[in-house]
Amino acid sequence: MSQPKLVIALIIIAVLGFLASATLFTVHQTQQALVLQFGDPRRVIDKPGLNFKMPFVQNIIYIDKRILDLDSPTEELIAADQKRLVVDAFTRYRIKDPLQFFTSLRDSRRANSRLAAIVSSSMRSVVGEAPFEDIVRTRRDELMSKIRELVNEQANDFGIEIVDVRIRRADLPEANSQAIYRRMQTEREQEAAEFRAKGQEVSRGIRAQADKDVTVLTAKAQRDSEIIRGQGDSCRNRIFAAAYGQDPDFFAFYRSMQSYETALEDEGTTLVLSPDSAFFKYLNAPDTVFNKRVANSTVKKSRVDVASIVKSKKSLQEALCYDLVTNIGLENTDSEAVKDEK
Repeated sequence: MSQPKLVIALIIIAVLGFLASATLFTVHQTQQALVLQFGDPRRVIDKPGLNFKMPFVQNIIYIDKRILDLDSPTEELIAADQKRLVVDAFTRYRIKDPLQFFTSLRDSRRANSRLAAIVSSSMRSVVGEAPFEDIVRTRRDELMSKIRELVNEQANDFGIEIVDVRIRRADLPEANSQAIYRRMQTEREQEAAEFRAKGQEVSRGIRAQADKDVTVLTAKAQRDSEIIRGQGDSCRNRIFAAAYGQDPDFFAFYRSMQSYETALEDEGTTLVLSPDSAFFKYLNAPDTVFNKRVANSTVKKSRVDVASIVKSKKSLQEALCYDLVTNIGLENTDSEAVKDEK
């Protein structure tokens, strides 16, 4: 092939390629196309694939048919009970009519601006009719559905379908939050002080009852100890009397010896007494006790048989103070029974 023919073939191929690129276009599955002729919409293509247009006369505008997001700026709204709220919301929408969307809004930038204003006015309308508690907790889903319906009514004029409107956050302003936090803190401190006062009152009652019980028990114990001590002293006196009755003369001599030992225990002790004092009776006449015992040996007295008591393996307390020991046992039994009843 000669060179001129090759150049002509290349020119023809280039012209055909240019005409094909100006005539053919593809539509992606996530898009929908709007064919314009001199700026006037002619047809809408919403199916993916290869399509034709008139070259140099028609042009294509692609419009996304996926669900789009719109984040609304944070706004401060007033609820029905005049409480201020900081509301942060977002909107999800889809372009269902590309022709109506193009004729009314032209592009997504204007669409987002118009939708943001519609969402803001709808939120103000709905939030202004609901109290604070409904917005924050009880009727939040219902209010969001109502906002979506209001926005959808106005967005239909633009060929837009509102999929969802969600309130991401609805809180009190920072100043109000701090005031409420301080109020809650004060209430909790008051409750804590009340609980602490009640606890102290109960503790004082318990402590007073315990002190009362201690006083009563101590008094009873002291009373019982005095009774037991008195009974012990009585029993001791009986035992001394019984022992004294065995040999009064020897007992008097023994007690005198004990008094001498106690009085003369200290080497520096000085006693100034008369020589005929009764204190020196047994020192002046040591045989007096024996003479008296011989003189009184013929006198019969009723004596306690200590030897038989020892042989019977009984204590002098049991033998001589049986009634006192029995009373002590009864009192102990009664006190134990009272304790068991308590």
